Order: sequence, then structure tokens, then C-alpha cells
Amino acid sequence: MGKIFSYGGRTVWMLVSGFVLAAILSVMLLTKTAELRYERDVNRMVYNDNLGVLNEIKGKLGMTTDSLKSLMSETAAEAANEPYIVVSMADHQLWYKQGKEVLFEAPVATGSGKELVGGSNGQWRFETPRGRLTVKAKDENPAWVPPDWHYVEQAHKKGLGIVHLDPGEALPTGDGGVITTQNGEVVRRYSSGQAVSLGGGVEGKEIVVNGNIVVPPYGTTARRYMGVLGTRRLELGDGYGIHGTDHPETIGQSVSHGCVRMRNADIERLYPMVAVGTPVYIY
Repeated sequence: MGKIFSYGGRTVWMLVSGFVLAAILSVMLLTKTAELRYERDVNRMVYNDNLGVLNEIKGKLGMTTDSLKSLMSETAAEAANEPYIVVSMADHQLWYKQGKEVLFEAPVATGSGKELVGGSNGQWRFETPRGRLTVKAKDENPAWVPPDWHYVEQAHKKGLGIVHLDPGEALPTGDGGVITTQNGEVVRRYSSGQAVSLGGGVEGKEIVVNGNIVVPPYGTTARRYMGVLGTRRLELGDGYGIHGTDHPETIGQSVSHGCVRMRNADIERLYPMVAVGTPVYIY
């Protein structure tokens, strides 16, 4: 053994170190996998109100971390005593429940899972977030302020380029006029000096200049789209929400950019029932 370590010590120690590192990584991977499986099963148990199975899962996993214990106790308490929302992406269905009682249910549309590559403008995947969220705010007749991906998507559909308009910047239109901003609006200023507002945003009718779709600055009326989110919205944070739609034919499909869509009539019924702070479980 001494000769082995003497003649090939460096190689042997590298091999031994490699085995030790691999063992540590394996343990970490197994622990993380157990936690993810537990969280998935917790969400399913919340939907079915099956706390017995929840405790069985807890016992099988041995409660590997305190965070798992916190997740279990918090979720079980909310499911048993407070109203909560559950969304099944597989079934495209939403339930508003309290304990075992279903107070309201309706079909929904969820994220498409598609990916949009915008080159230097960015890259996005349109998925509905899974897990536990919370209703953070409520809006009536909400305005949609589209992220940059909306303009990239429209440009791809129409075979156009993208140009960003900064506040106060002037984009030449090629006929002596410019597209610029004025008093919180995007305007077209003609060579005569006359300025005409281009109004609020309309999906599919974005501003186009010299073969490019114009991305208006945040805070301008051109960056506000009315009606796209329907008549009501429950905000979930990070740009996600449960809201109405101007495309009711999409309900029951995986077609959204990440939000949970409902028919306007359904979200109008759900809206007054749900308080800010209500837990939302999406699986």
C-alpha cells in the first residue's frame, strides 16, 4: 500500500478525492429530490384535503429538514381553517375552497410552456409558477403594462424588428416627422410641428416605424392596454395573476404567458369572495 501511494500518490489521492466528492453530491441530490417530492405531494394533499396521507408522507421522508416541517404545518392549517384557491394546470380548473367544501369552481387557461428567444432583447419561457402563492392585491378593470417580450412576440409574428423609445427621444419616421414622447404620451410630431397622440396600447396594433415595432417607455399611455386582462385581477406577485380575458375561447387550454386566465363572468363571481392574503396552490 505504501508503494502505491509513493509511486502514484497524486493520482491515487485525486481518485479518492473524486469518490468522496461524488458521494457528497449524491447525498445532496437525494436530499433535494426528497424535498421537491414532498412539496409536490403536499400541494396534492391540500387539494384533496387528505391530511392523513400528508402525515404518512411526512413519516416516510423522516422530515429531513425544518423547512419541510414548516411547509407541512402551514399548508395543513390553511387548508383546514381558511379559504384558499387551488389551480390544476393539468385539468385547467380552479377551485375556491374552505376545508372540504368547494365554494366556487371554474375552468381556466394556464401557461403555454413555450419559449421566446429575442436575441439581445432577452429570452423568456411562458410557464405558470407552481407551488404556494398568495393574493397580494385586487384590481377592477386592470390595465396591462406589457413587458418587453410582448413587443418581441409581435415583431416575430409580423417579421418586423424592434426599437426602444426612451423618454424624450425622437425616432425619425422618414417623412420629416418623428415619434417621441410628450406629457406622458407617445406622439407623432409632423414637420409642421403639430403633435398627435398615438393613444393607448392596442394588442396587434403596436406603433411601427421604418420596419420596427416601437417599445414605448414605461409610464406612457401607449404602454397601457385596457381590456386584455378582462374585468378583474387577483395579483399574485412577480407579474403573475388570476384575471379575466378578452379571448374567452382560450379557456381550458395551455396558452397564456404564465397567468391564470378565467372567463370574465367567472372572475367577477370569484373576485368578491377572495380576500387579499388568500393562499393559492398551483400544481
